[in-house]
Amino acid sequence: MKGSALHVVGIGGSTRAASSSERALAAVLRSVEARGATTTLLAGSDIELPTYAPERPERTAAAQRLVAEVERADGIVISSPGYHGGISGMVKNALDYLEDLRDAPRPYLEGRAVGLIACADGPQATTTTLTALRSVVHALRGWPTPLGIALQTSEKNVAADGTVESPALAARIDAMADQVLSLAVAA
Repeated sequence: MKGSALHVVGIGGSTRAASSSERALAAVLRSVEARGATTTLLAGSDIELPTYAPERPERTAAAQRLVAEVERADGIVISSPGYHGGISGMVKNALDYLEDLRDAPRPYLEGRAVGLIACADGPQATTTTLTALRSVVHALRGWPTPLGIALQTSEKNVAADGTVESPALAARIDAMADQVLSLAVAA
């Protein structure tokens, strides 16, 4: 695998620093880096953006960075908390900014592998959030990885220091990193 030539961008988290969704996202990016790729993490305050308004061309520096990082990315990992059965408004709003890539040589997420993570306090919430993420990625022409990670926050997952607390979760994180990079090479 030519991992050293690949760049993967992580988008997600919540307004709470070091949230479970941000820690899981960072863990996948660490696994991607261990395989030789470079990464950029855009989480929390990086994606706390003004509401996307297509009719207004002004963009904050953070919005411009988000769009530029996705445009240069070979792969993406998106992590969202489950809010009332769906994606958080903050993560969805960040993804809405990808409309600015509609006229790019690779529009939206076209040709990019996209790993998905959903974090919530129950199996129903994680599953519906993961399904919603897959739908958005399909609409943006991305390739969701076969494996999506559904993390129940009431179980052991990723500690505040970044330690993955469960061998089963560590295996899923590594599998997602492998899938994002394998699909990125295939593109």
